[in-house]
Amino acid sequence: MKLDVVAFYRFVALDDLPSLRDRLLSLCREHGLRGTILIASEGVNGTVAGPDAATAVLIETLDEICGVRLGEVKHSRAQAWPFARMKVRIRPEIITMRASEADPTRQVGTYVAPKDWNALVADPDVLLIDTRNRYETKVGTFEGARDPGIDSFTEFKAYVERELDPAENPKVAMFCTGGIRCEKASSYMLAKGFEEVYHLKGGILQYLEEIDADTSRWQGECYVFDDRVAVGHGLAPGSWTACFACGEPLSEADLASTDFEPGVSCPRCVGDLTEDKARDLRARHAQLTSLDRRRVG
Repeated sequence: MKLDVVAFYRFVALDDLPSLRDRLLSLCREHGLRGTILIASEGVNGTVAGPDAATAVLIETLDEICGVRLGEVKHSRAQAWPFARMKVRIRPEIITMRASEADPTRQVGTYVAPKDWNALVADPDVLLIDTRNRYETKVGTFEGARDPGIDSFTEFKAYVERELDPAENPKVAMFCTGGIRCEKASSYMLAKGFEEVYHLKGGILQYLEEIDADTSRWQGECYVFDDRVAVGHGLAPGSWTACFACGEPLSEADLASTDFEPGVSCPRCVGDLTEDKARDLRARHAQLTSLDRRRVG
């Protein structure tokens, strides 16, 4: 099975969100799509998988509704379903930051195409910042990038206030998975007085798709929010897996740890494991393993 995985977002004013949710959910179910779409008064954000013809209908519909192609639309491939079901949710924000001054419909930083990114970040006057969470940066990042060490995007504000100064860091370049977090992060930093704020257009995924590995400044793989866990150059499936209990991306070293038990725990979450939770997870893992064996048989 070859599936199209389409990731998209656009910051644009939307209204009558309940009707829009119902329309999109009905369309996605009619065409057999799976994934998640978030809608808010500030725009739309989603990742959905399905046959090429079905995802094409969705993108065409979203383009009619909100001009999604004026934002970001990226395609990749999957050999199996990366999502279990279809969800369309109404949210206060399509990417949660909780900062009213961060308004990408009003101002954002300067977009930098993947082909121009290497030259920009090679400039010693440019401070390169990874805006993603620590479990994502664990899988891979750009050479020389600063990791804020955050557990959620809402913590990025505190990192900027604590660690950065517009007078000392007037020239900043940022990146994230698909570009959406940098839209808000760049808007926030401009509002805080940073003079030159750049961000990677299309995010890491577009960079990995367009830039050859032999000229790339990317190190490792890129964490993605579906069952593929990570992708590499050319958006080929990566080598990481994920902990069933907590979702932490797991390397080969993590899998070799005595704290790793398939379906139950990993080095990150083993300390939080109670006897009752371990029993329930083992039962669930055994049930899923049995179902998989029946499908293969």
